[in-house]
Amino acid sequence: MRAILRAGKAGEPLTADFFRAEYRLNRRIHTLAKPYIALIDGITMGGGVGISVHGSHRIATEHTVFAMPETGIGLFPDVGGTYFLPRLAGHLGLYLGLTGARLKAADTCHAGIATEYMPAARLDALEAALAAADWGGDANGAVDRAVAGFAADPGPAPLDAHRANIDRCFAGESVEAILAALAAEAEADSWAAATLATLRDRSPTSLKVTFEAIRRGGELDFDRAMIMEYRLSQACLARHDFYEGIRALMIDKDGAPSWEPEALAAVTPAMVEAHFAPLGARELTFD
Repeated sequence: MRAILRAGKAGEPLTADFFRAEYRLNRRIHTLAKPYIALIDGITMGGGVGISVHGSHRIATEHTVFAMPETGIGLFPDVGGTYFLPRLAGHLGLYLGLTGARLKAADTCHAGIATEYMPAARLDALEAALAAADWGGDANGAVDRAVAGFAADPGPAPLDAHRANIDRCFAGESVEAILAALAAEAEADSWAAATLATLRDRSPTSLKVTFEAIRRGGELDFDRAMIMEYRLSQACLARHDFYEGIRALMIDKDGAPSWEPEALAAVTPAMVEAHFAPLGARELTFD
């Protein structure tokens, strides 16, 4: 991310080339006919989500920490986030995309982000079982049988206790409506208060762009979602908030980004729509 920051400031082609290569890789994983097994055994955010969540088998462990925290760095949940987030149950995808909430193993299984849970101590045995499997017939079935031999119950999902709150508060027709719903419950509900505080710290532009991208992504196939994401990536990298977010969270680490604009009300529909503008000859292709 630091390299992207330097390249963007210098106007170098890496800012276009990196995202193009990343999104093409995400698509290859999504369209792969063979089983793709992702061992989500640790922190899985940003690019790590893109190389795991589109696979056929996604195995969480007790070490898993999943998040899409991009609104906190002036970006948006990319790497296919605009495709898979709106396809989660209820308004869970919008909640995860806007807040960047962190999920552990049970929650990733509950949300459908992980397909199985397995204690990390069993991963070596799983790999050995896969190496010894009979691949002469149904490959996905072979993986299913191997995984079933080591999978376990992740236990209760803490996220489940908040699903009704999420579906109620994140049903609004705008980011402002979501904040208003959370504010109405914040005094009596600590979850609503914490979620409201989180959103108020995020880039206002990123919040509105993410809201619109997830809304649109629910109606797009994967390829069109990735084309949209590439447009968004290039627009974000041409604006202040991405560089300020990286500075505040990854370089100076003061945790105090100065967003432009600093208020949701100042982010106009025209500003949001500009992020979705076609790129002409620079459009993402999959040749």
